[in-house]
Amino acid sequence: MKNKAIFLDRDGVLNHERNDYICRLEDFEVLEYQIPVLKKFYDEGYLLVIITNQGGIALGRYTEETLSEMHKLLFQKFEQQGAKISHAYYCPHHPSVTGECPCRKPKSGMLLTAIQTYNIDPALSVMIGDKLRDVEAANGAGVKGILIKPDEKISYDKIKEVLST
Repeated sequence: MKNKAIFLDRDGVLNHERNDYICRLEDFEVLEYQIPVLKKFYDEGYLLVIITNQGGIALGRYTEETLSEMHKLLFQKFEQQGAKISHAYYCPHHPSVTGECPCRKPKSGMLLTAIQTYNIDPALSVMIGDKLRDVEAANGAGVKGILIKPDEKISYDKIKEVLST
């Protein structure tokens, strides 16, 4: 049997959008009001999977170790409220440094990897993001994309409605 997933952009969806790279752990502010809604989906059997561009790594603004600390904090906040994030996929590349890559959104590489790794049915899954590139990446992988405003509270009913279409 295939799994179903809620794919999540990170900045502006799971943590406060700063309109710049988050380079230090102390600037990483988890939007804890998102967790109860996502826990409902977790309890319904959805995998929670982060899909995030982290071009600041290629630009030398922060390290993969710092990113790992941010994700550890994010995972802990979810686990404290009874939900588990399965994986955080990230693209460390930046076009100005590394050129084009298949994983950087709006391309679908990270989603396709997650779908294969976790045996996910794209038709039963959604991607929530605060930028059009999130929706484009989702659609390219056969997943429905949901666009929210930066730091907007995720609507359980809206996601359920999209999943039912």
